[in-house]
Amino acid sequence: MPKNPPDSMQHHLRQRLNRHACGRWPQVNAITVRFRAGFAYVDAELPGEQTIRLCRLRFTGMLHTWSFALYLASNDSYQDNILPNGLPAGSPEEALDCAGNLYLNTPAPGASGLIRVLAGLVVLVGPPASGKTSFVRALIASRQIEEEAVVSSDEIRAELFGTSPAEADSEAADARIFEERDRRIVARLASGHSAVAESTNVTPQARARLIAIARRFNSPVTMLRFDPDVTDLLQQHAGRGRTDITATDVRAYAAIMARHAAADQLRSEGATAVHDVPGRRQGTTPAEAAARFFFV
Repeated sequence: MPKNPPDSMQHHLRQRLNRHACGRWPQVNAITVRFRAGFAYVDAELPGEQTIRLCRLRFTGMLHTWSFALYLASNDSYQDNILPNGLPAGSPEEALDCAGNLYLNTPAPGASGLIRVLAGLVVLVGPPASGKTSFVRALIASRQIEEEAVVSSDEIRAELFGTSPAEADSEAADARIFEERDRRIVARLASGHSAVAESTNVTPQARARLIAIARRFNSPVTMLRFDPDVTDLLQQHAGRGRTDITATDVRAYAAIMARHAAADQLRSEGATAVHDVPGRRQGTTPAEAAARFFFV
């Protein structure tokens, strides 16, 4: 069994992480580090005796370089991952910030406010007309993600039933559409690429299906919430000219979102990270919203 680093090195690592957290993550009371079988397990202690698991580090033989594994809340495990420097190893501070941007997500004033989204499954959660497609297009335009990464149920519906809209509006059609969506997501994750599930996903049942796929590949699940004001939502819907979804449908989706898609619930379902995407309510354009995220 691999041995833990010397006590002096353990003390040095704890000091470094806590010193960095004081300036970068002021909401953290302390960073605790547990050593076991050669690994250092890093947790954040928050007010109210709350503990958040962040990452696992492994000594590489150099004092300032540690390999990085992110904690996955979806299956209570640690997965080797890439740091923002593009490498699987880096400084303890880089590892803390990478995990902190997912689990703490309240950087100190003046720090880079970019929200890092790790490679894996990205699930968009929001009613129709909430801005999901515009946000995705902005990500593609800014080369944050590949166009091939986006798996859209609407696009699949058009591909399969574009010339037969009546046929597309049935339970059998929905089953076929989502089977094809799942197949494409599986293909992306199996090849080590990210997948962005662009559909409403406002119900726990819809999200459970996607989380189950991600768990098969031990992939992080990042959920991005689109929760605009209902008035803005209906105005946006009216301007789209879609006939397959009515204003009543939009209201119903928004109501389901309010009841079943709060950030805490998404985390309890197994999301690795949950982030709200700003929109018209915050006076933010899709391009501005996309610029706040960094996909690694």
